[in-house]
Amino acid sequence: MKKLILTTLLALGLTACSEPQSNARAVYLLLDTSGTYTAEMDKAQKIINYLLATLDSGDSIAIARIDSGSFSEKDIIARVTFDDRPSTANQQKRAFKDQIDEFVTGTKRGSRHTDITGGMLQASEYLDETGAGEKYVLIFSDLEEDLKKGHIRDFPISLPDIHVVALNVTKLRSDNIDPRDYMERLGLWEKRVYQAGGTWDVINDLERMDRLIAQR
Repeated sequence: MKKLILTTLLALGLTACSEPQSNARAVYLLLDTSGTYTAEMDKAQKIINYLLATLDSGDSIAIARIDSGSFSEKDIIARVTFDDRPSTANQQKRAFKDQIDEFVTGTKRGSRHTDITGGMLQASEYLDETGAGEKYVLIFSDLEEDLKKGHIRDFPISLPDIHVVALNVTKLRSDNIDPRDYMERLGLWEKRVYQAGGTWDVINDLERMDRLIAQR
């Protein structure tokens, strides 16, 4: 009997000490600003508008550009965690949209290199700090990584329980010559994400944005 009581007390203690799982969502959107992707920013704006309309109080969002060296907070264009008060959250969303519109208007020249790995590392850090229960990295890119000389990114990355979604993965000129290049690019990133502890999806039809993040 004493053993049963002790076991019950331990179980209750462990339950009391455990923290409740957050049901908040956090999204980190990486925007490729290299080459022809500067002309694709209108599509990126539609994605961001959808996210702002879908995310709720307590959710977090950050938008960052994929630059020559993206493992840096300087590449974060805007970020916010929405207030519990709906009126304040709506004000935050309007201010966030204004920041993005200003960035898109000022984006005339693309970056010379694309450090996708660095961007994903920065995304993982941000998402972990939010403490959200649902975490997403959205990548608006052709997934062709072009690193600046001297930058090292050939190592395992960590994306624990993060849902990675590749968006609008346009085909390069070389892909028209040999489509296997396109499929290989997708396959390499899919493998890398799964090895990092995340999940992988590709959405090229932006009419299907309801698949981007889980609905509440």
